[in-house]
Amino acid sequence: METFANLLGVDPFSIWFFFEVLIGGLMAGVMYSLVALGFVLIFKASSVFNFAQGVMVLFAALNFVGFLEVFSDLPVVLQVALAFIVTMAVMILLALVVERVVLRPLVNQAHISLFMATIGIAIFLEGFGELIWGSNIKPLDIGIPDDVTFVGDAMIQDSDLFAAIVASILVVTLALFFHYTRIGRALRAVADDHQAALSIGIPLNHIWIIVWSVAGFVALVAGIMWGSKLGVQFSLSILALKALPVLILGGFTSIPGAIVGGLIIGAGEKLAEIFLVDAIQTYIYSGFPAAIEEWFAYILALGFLVFRPQGLFGEKIIERV
Repeated sequence: METFANLLGVDPFSIWFFFEVLIGGLMAGVMYSLVALGFVLIFKASSVFNFAQGVMVLFAALNFVGFLEVFSDLPVVLQVALAFIVTMAVMILLALVVERVVLRPLVNQAHISLFMATIGIAIFLEGFGELIWGSNIKPLDIGIPDDVTFVGDAMIQDSDLFAAIVASILVVTLALFFHYTRIGRALRAVADDHQAALSIGIPLNHIWIIVWSVAGFVALVAGIMWGSKLGVQFSLSILALKALPVLILGGFTSIPGAIVGGLIIGAGEKLAEIFLVDAIQTYIYSGFPAAIEEWFAYILALGFLVFRPQGLFGEKIIERV
């Protein structure tokens, strides 16, 4: 029986092939991290897992490609710029509505109530996006390079490299924002205790609008990157499920953890798909299924939940009685 690597027509243990698979996995991990960043932002400000973040990626991408069609008569650069600005305005408006209609009535309520509210937001956004822009797959081409660069004998997609650079800039900017600005410190205070933050004059409603707007910006960038790669389709919302193992590995409150967790998941699932499967099929069981990429991340996350539930960068919670 031929292994998966042999079917590709390459030496499965070639150093260049290993390097190519590793780089491809790291680039995919950066894309996962873009989605995970939105989860981290909301969790840091409200201590609630925002189930709607994956749908926000879809909703932002749908609006962006829709407004590209609206401005299709303009030059390409102006078309992309206007579509980005208008879509960002839509995401800020969404943040205002979410704060006023959903979050404000639930201040100091149980976290499960906020979590259930985010599920409702996700269902609404998915249906509303389909109502406005339709459910067909929409190609997205804004000039992101799609050529191939060779490093030795290893092949690297320029689009993946571009996404990695954008994500790196975004991560560094957000990390500096949270640690060295007044708003960033206020966000951390709100995450620790809503009532205490209110008592010292931190406007909770303003903070939530800001953080949901920033999460909307992250969702828009992620939506553009994923939409350019896969097309804008409703399966983009399933990205939320792949971001969950990323958060478990990196820690729910850590921006650097989101990027590191994404890199581990991306590289791990690609290497496991090729080399682990090849080793198992060769030395253990030849009938072992080749498709483990879809569930490998969840098995890895399960191991972290058992041995380090706070993640690599999360804070260990110590309760004293």
